[in-house]
Amino acid sequence: MIEKIRFDNFTAFDSLDINTTKGINIFIGENGTGKTHILKAIYSACHITKSKKSLAHKINDVFYPAGKQIGRLVKRTKGSTGGWFEVKRRLSTGQEATIKLSLTNHNTTPEQTKITGSTKLWMEEPFDSVFIPVKDMMANAPGFRSMFALRNLHFEEVYLDIIDHAFLPSIRGPIDSDRANLLEILQKAMEGKVIEKNEEFFLKNKQGELEFTLLAEGHRKLGLLWL
Repeated sequence: MIEKIRFDNFTAFDSLDINTTKGINIFIGENGTGKTHILKAIYSACHITKSKKSLAHKINDVFYPAGKQIGRLVKRTKGSTGGWFEVKRRLSTGQEATIKLSLTNHNTTPEQTKITGSTKLWMEEPFDSVFIPVKDMMANAPGFRSMFALRNLHFEEVYLDIIDHAFLPSIRGPIDSDRANLLEILQKAMEGKVIEKNEEFFLKNKQGELEFTLLAEGHRKLGLLWL
């Protein structure tokens, strides 16, 4: 479980300490105050436990600053300055693990930054994490992963990650009751189920198979949550 995240001169923040609670945590604030940046930082730290990617590289790919110059993530100010963010989690063993990324506004590549904390312990217990972007990508899924692998596309990596998640096959075995109830609620709300053919997603309902390009934005979001 993520227990704490701290920022100092990072993106939108001068200084910010957040203590999370068990269950659902909700961030509320006006536009431009950094809510999405908080989620992207947490997601990046979580994602590397499975991908084994460097935190600096994941942050750079998820935030995608101009020219992929990671130093641009330091809060803008005149002159030379530095910034950092740190995430703390509690493992199933009860141990606390932290990971911290420090950088300066002169850093141009992830290799120039510094990663500290109990990094080895942080990586020992992988867990799944999902970031659902504001923009819908399900309607644009066909061919996107292949193009992303071959070309320099100006997309934050969260769009590739969410498509990868959407294409995962179903988990083996019976569905637990909580998950089954959630799926039923979503199916009623969007009046159908989601199917995939040749990397294209469809909502299958009484009308037939409706491609995601023809669906309302709300139904696309529900379909992604269902997947």
